[in-house]
Amino acid sequence: MSSSTTRIASPWSERLKGSLTVIVASAAFWALASTLLYFLVPGLETFPRLLVFHECVGLTMVACVLWLQRTGRFARRKPALRWLLIGLVAIPTGYFVGHQVAFLLLGEPMRMVGHQQISLIPILFTVLVGGLGLHHYATREQLAKEAAARSEAQRLAVESQLRLLRAQLEPHMLFNTLANVRSLVREDIDRAELMIDQLIVYLRSALAASQTESVALSREFAQLRAYLDIMALRMGPRLSYRLELPATLERTEVPPMLLQPLVENAIKHGLEPKVGHGSIEVVARAMPEGIEIRVSDSGLGLPAEEDDGPSARPASNSYGLQHVRDRLQVLYGPAARLSLERRDPTGVCAVVFIPT
Repeated sequence: MSSSTTRIASPWSERLKGSLTVIVASAAFWALASTLLYFLVPGLETFPRLLVFHECVGLTMVACVLWLQRTGRFARRKPALRWLLIGLVAIPTGYFVGHQVAFLLLGEPMRMVGHQQISLIPILFTVLVGGLGLHHYATREQLAKEAAARSEAQRLAVESQLRLLRAQLEPHMLFNTLANVRSLVREDIDRAELMIDQLIVYLRSALAASQTESVALSREFAQLRAYLDIMALRMGPRLSYRLELPATLERTEVPPMLLQPLVENAIKHGLEPKVGHGSIEVVARAMPEGIEIRVSDSGLGLPAEEDDGPSARPASNSYGLQHVRDRLQVLYGPAARLSLERRDPTGVCAVVFIPT
């Protein structure tokens, strides 16, 4: 199954799951209501018969509410007016249609409700309970909208931080690279041309990433390759790297520049201060629950007081690392994570997990 098919099917499955949850909760709610009415008004009906009528009325009312919400007939109305109109349609429909369904289930002849003298108590009770149910759904909808608005605001804040991070990283990297090119022009024109070529690839990729909310993992790795090629030319034999991306993961969508801060952090804090040769490996692999990407370096490692194991405090106050954590939380929820592991004998491994 393609990823696009999965993205299309998921909202439908979530919608179906939500509707089933509402139906089950409503059935329990109306069972409780029928029990309450049975004890409040003794002799009105036998409990099984009263339960059948309340369940049929309640579930018919819920089905009507769900249908009106899906059709969006009152979508442009203000919330209070919209739910009032839904109640004016759903409660009478649930009461009259639900009774006919109950007559059918009980094997009784279908007839108009109220053709004989009846008590007003069941009618008033149904209106009261139905109104309480609609108030609950309206409140839940309002809370869901407020939560979605908060989530969107948080996402926009994180994306704003991403733009700030790019504004900090790219000029710094660009100026340092141009300074290296200037010195190479006189010493090694071939290396200077190669560095310029890789800088063009990197900047083109970074520009494309800044204009979209997600990129294929293959493009993310291509940008890392261009960046590491530039850094390898700058650091010479002190830096080597390896990128490993399985073909099955190449089209997987990830946030743009998700891995860039991790690689830059590894070079800035691990490899550049180190004397001698160092290496970086970026390896992606599929897991049963999602995708794991490991950014490993053989640099200086974490300070003695810093550890980011399952029970430890966050390992670094680095703005780049915290930004990656924030983006993962906003886009994927608590199932996504970024953790740091010590390497033996030296170095750090940043582990990114993205749920699917």
